[in-house]
Amino acid sequence: MNKEVTTTDFVGSIKIGKAEIPCAVLYPESENPIRVIVQREVVGLLTGNKKGGLERYLKPENLQPYLPEKFKDKDLSKSTHTFRVASNGRIAQGFEGNDLIDICQMYMQARTDRKLLPTQKKLAIQAEVIVFAFAKTGVAGLIDNVTGYEEVRPRFALNRLFERYIEEEARKWVKRFPDKFYQLIFKLNNWEYTEESIKKRPGIVGKWTKDIIYSRFPKGVLSKLEDKNPINEKGKRARKHHQLLTDIGNDELKDYISNAMFLMEAAPNWPRFKNMLARALGKTYQQEIFE
Repeated sequence: MNKEVTTTDFVGSIKIGKAEIPCAVLYPESENPIRVIVQREVVGLLTGNKKGGLERYLKPENLQPYLPEKFKDKDLSKSTHTFRVASNGRIAQGFEGNDLIDICQMYMQARTDRKLLPTQKKLAIQAEVIVFAFAKTGVAGLIDNVTGYEEVRPRFALNRLFERYIEEEARKWVKRFPDKFYQLIFKLNNWEYTEESIKKRPGIVGKWTKDIIYSRFPKGVLSKLEDKNPINEKGKRARKHHQLLTDIGNDELKDYISNAMFLMEAAPNWPRFKNMLARALGKTYQQEIFE
């Protein structure tokens, strides 16, 4: 069965000594992008010879106790990723960058334990050169930098966050905030609570709801909700924010409401509640005099 071939725009070269080593970021928009180094360059970088595969350098009996678990009793080809370079259409095979580091550490540890054969000692020296090249920023950091992925990574991460929490289309309205939530707000502010007053509650309640509930979502979610659900010319929003939340978002919303109500019931007034909430969330709060 043919391995999947993914196309990527994020390609570059890492300079290690005098060598320029092609690398790439695969599946850049996924939650787990893969950083790879072109296979034949890995062999050449480590051994000085681009011809032949890496397998023969992993097979010696003296190295087996140090062989990374990922490569034990497995076909090395199963650890490679096939990809296409978008700019020229070329197909390449890549090893994950961290795999290269693991192989280097294998040689370095075997040298420390004096288990290397004379012909393998030069490999340990080169392995050390490779490890130090990545030491400052790590594999992901260095590859992201030279491929340009570093510049767009935050945007992709934010898009994935929005996909997790926010729906493209608004759902039908379902009651998410129980009446008791508003009853407690009225009680803590010493406001008269009636069926009529809850329907025409003060506008400040909406701001408080945003501050104590919606602002607890990961950074960027609230601003995205406000962009998708703007205030109209009448000073109202077309729908409730929670109508744009995914199932995951509404599950978290339910927890935020429940936690807030728990503290509301324990507080004697609104300022004390806000102080208790800030403390619970690890924010700056005013220490109570009797603590």
